[in-house]
Amino acid sequence: MSTVSEPAGSLEVALERTAKLLDVDPVLAAEQSLEILKSIPNHPPAVLFLAMAKRRAGDPEAALEVFERLLDAQPKWGTANFEYAVALGDVGRGDDAIQALLKAVAFEPEHPEAWRVLADHLMATGDAEGGDAAYARHVQCSTRDPLLQEAAAAMVKNDVAIAERLLKKYLMQKPTDVAAIRMLAEVALRCGRESEAEHLLLRCLELAPSFTAARYNYALLLQRGEDSPRALVEIEQCLDADPERPSYRNLAAVILSRVGEFNRASEIYSRLLAEYPENARVWLSYGHVLKTEGRQEESVKAYRKSIERDPQLGEAYWSIANLKTFRFDPDDLSAMERQTADTELSDKNRWHFHFALGKAYEDARDYKQSFQHYAGGNGLYLASHAYDADSFARRIKRLQLGFSQQFFDEIAGKGYEAPDPIFIIGMPRSGSTLLEQILACHSAIEGTSELPNMITLTSNLKNEAEEADWGEIAVHATVLARKKPAELRALGEQYIESTRIHRKTDRPFFIDKMPNNFLNIGIIQAVLPNAKIIDVRRHPLGCCFSNFKQFYAKGQNFSYGLEDIGRYYRHYVGLMAHIDEVLPGRVHRVFYEDTVADTEAVVREVLSYCGLEFEPQCLRFFESKRPVRTASSEQVRQPIYREGNEQWKHFEAWLDPLKEALGDVLDAYPVVPKL
Repeated sequence: MSTVSEPAGSLEVALERTAKLLDVDPVLAAEQSLEILKSIPNHPPAVLFLAMAKRRAGDPEAALEVFERLLDAQPKWGTANFEYAVALGDVGRGDDAIQALLKAVAFEPEHPEAWRVLADHLMATGDAEGGDAAYARHVQCSTRDPLLQEAAAAMVKNDVAIAERLLKKYLMQKPTDVAAIRMLAEVALRCGRESEAEHLLLRCLELAPSFTAARYNYALLLQRGEDSPRALVEIEQCLDADPERPSYRNLAAVILSRVGEFNRASEIYSRLLAEYPENARVWLSYGHVLKTEGRQEESVKAYRKSIERDPQLGEAYWSIANLKTFRFDPDDLSAMERQTADTELSDKNRWHFHFALGKAYEDARDYKQSFQHYAGGNGLYLASHAYDADSFARRIKRLQLGFSQQFFDEIAGKGYEAPDPIFIIGMPRSGSTLLEQILACHSAIEGTSELPNMITLTSNLKNEAEEADWGEIAVHATVLARKKPAELRALGEQYIESTRIHRKTDRPFFIDKMPNNFLNIGIIQAVLPNAKIIDVRRHPLGCCFSNFKQFYAKGQNFSYGLEDIGRYYRHYVGLMAHIDEVLPGRVHRVFYEDTVADTEAVVREVLSYCGLEFEPQCLRFFESKRPVRTASSEQVRQPIYREGNEQWKHFEAWLDPLKEALGDVLDAYPVVPKL
């Protein structure tokens, strides 16, 4: 067809016809576009339609060539940048797609699909905050309802109180609007109300089971709550609906690594890295998986690539330091010092650099500089993550009152009889990973990781108590005391079944190495009376200062102040002394220093407690190839390092607040004082 001599209206008709063909017959749409371009060369809408048609016809590479010519001439055209970004995503050029989308929304701030696709790419690269903000802009731009627009605008500004009020008002009028319900769930999450967010997301999926965006949010919520098995079920459904969506694949990789499916996780990260080769956070996540698998050299390379792409990413430097066996060179030291001197550096990056520099100067034997950096990182983190030591003290007192001799006498003989679990409990950084690595070399014992399942069970019991309004006194004991034997057995069986996803062998015993389970011994005894419990204890100053040097990805907020750490250790010892009194002989105690001094003797005693014969391969634990997730992952892949027991002495000049908080617990060690 020819449009040169035809009126302008004929051109509009031709363009309209081409636009309609894009969805039903993209090949014909491309032909129509070419006909228009014969008559009007370089006509921008026709060039755009040609590129879009080529992409939809399955030739994104050819489409990219057309888009690039178009954008050379029309660089500020938002729609063209958006369509270009979609084509870039089709060929796996995720980094370039993000840049094109940023241009699209800069030139057309009200483009709803550009915001949605940008949100998806940002989530895929681990930028949850940016992804949430982009999704809020998508809602704001895509709805015509002024109330919902106003709520979305409030979300963009993080005015959650205003957003919540507006969304609730909107849902009073339209109670089944799943997009609004999903937004309200996001408000609940930002306010730390996870239970409410879960309820809202489940309501979304009840109303619209195919609403995969809400299902993705639900999977993300479950993962953040350490419920990896359920999260995996949800994200698998998302992938079934859209297997190529980057954010779904990224979350799947995170969850798979949590449940020990490292091969699948590595495959997904490899693909994501091909799509986002310049994204620092994707390289960082890949480094974490490689570290867990024991591929240290490769993990360091991944962390280095992360640093190359974002020199301000302190977490990448800390991740290298956290290998414990790596030594920074002078160039690394200079680079980190330059970053901490930057007044524009974010607090989060700054505290990561401080912890990394603390480790670097410790390795260089400059202990004063090292302590200054450790103290700087801890203080900066604690300023925005308060810890209430008095509240923890009250919790310990409630546990001692609730889990009394009378309580254990009354629940004796109840619970689920399975002997499968071996709980290794105690303070973090006490040597528990070493003991797990040793025991996992036994033919009858499988090592898993720090499993969240018992903590989830305790949280459910607490919710029961709150719903029943039974007050604060030892809520767990209160709930358990009211349960029938069948209910206690069901809870134990529920724990066993929920941990199966983490078990990759048919060995009869498995280790749950969550250290904080020392708070849950009463619950373990009630629901799993035949489980083994091993308390690993380390010298108070060695253990506590090791915690002070450690930045935790999540939780352990007690560990960022010397006095807080000392009080926490003291309360841990006090609770364990109570358990020893009311359940004599129930918990087997291992002292880290004994393990280092005479490994075989300690291992024989532990195996005897577990009812197992000694096996020599347990002493070759450092040859094991099993994945290890904790901070000690590289240390336990080496023979016993005896010098580590005394490292705290280099810092003793600065540890008076810790000593004072520990009190007689320090003086009595290794004797267990009754507090």
